Amino acid sequence: MSLMDISKIFSLLQPREEEDEEGQLCEEMNRAVSGDDAPLLARLLAQESYRRCINCRSGWGIPLTPLRAAASRGHLGCLEVLLQHGAEVDSLDVKAQTPLFTAVSGKHLDCVVALLKAGADPNGSPYNNSSPVLTAAREGDVEVLQELLSYGAEVDARSKVPEWATNATACRGPLYISAVYGHLDCFKLLLLHGANPDYNCTDEKMLGRIKQPKTVLDMCLRYGCGVEYVQLLVDFGADVYLPTLIVDKTTKQNEALVLLLKERVHPKTLMSQTRITIRRHLPFANKEPVIERLDIPQILRKYLNHVALNI
Repeated sequence: MSLMDISKIFSLLQPREEEDEEGQLCEEMNRAVSGDDAPLLARLLAQESYRRCINCRSGWGIPLTPLRAAASRGHLGCLEVLLQHGAEVDSLDVKAQTPLFTAVSGKHLDCVVALLKAGADPNGSPYNNSSPVLTAAREGDVEVLQELLSYGAEVDARSKVPEWATNATACRGPLYISAVYGHLDCFKLLLLHGANPDYNCTDEKMLGRIKQPKTVLDMCLRYGCGVEYVQLLVDFGADVYLPTLIVDKTTKQNEALVLLLKERVHPKTLMSQTRITIRRHLPFANKEPVIERLDIPQILRKYLNHVALNI
């Protein structure tokens, strides 16, 4: 390669003058966001030149849009200013993470709510391997999880892997994750919103490609999640005959295992079977609001929502 060719390549790699100017303007906005200075940010965005750069990226490592920076830091005032001036709500960074994803990761509930109200996709980006729901379930953030589900997030979300890499871990959705990490409130909330109590996966093709897929019950018993997790799965209609149990004299008889064995020999009550059947036939995954709109007595709504009844 000649010296002339090398010089030409370097000249192409140099940013254009307008791009350099945009980067400087974006840097100024990001500094305002970093200092949580919403009034300064509003003054900047009052100028057309800054509004044109509102979705530009700047910074070392992972270049950030101002909205992504505000969401990751939990700076609600700046985030609202940016949204009011037309910032792209689902802009992606180099990891294919949306501002909502970073707000969920940082446990910034107020920013999560603001982004969802502004139209952010509650499922994050299809190009990212994880999702906001999986993150909230892992962190045990039940308030954030509630908001995501109320805006229609996929309750059985799973890590995205190519077909050739499909294995048992691909079925480890938010229900499984919340159990393994010991987040009982999230576990129940997911079931209330229609999570699959068996495989935590609704992709039949994927299940067919996995050799001996493990159920959520299997995992709860394996990781010693406690009897309350198994009881919830039973109450929400998990198939108690799916787990492969090898029970002999050496098997540790914990409460969860005893409960499962008991359920295998005692049929469910008619009330319990009716509740499971009604919930399965509700038209939406977001079960709670649907139940509240049913024209039935309040005591039956509570029963369908698994609220303890003082009878």
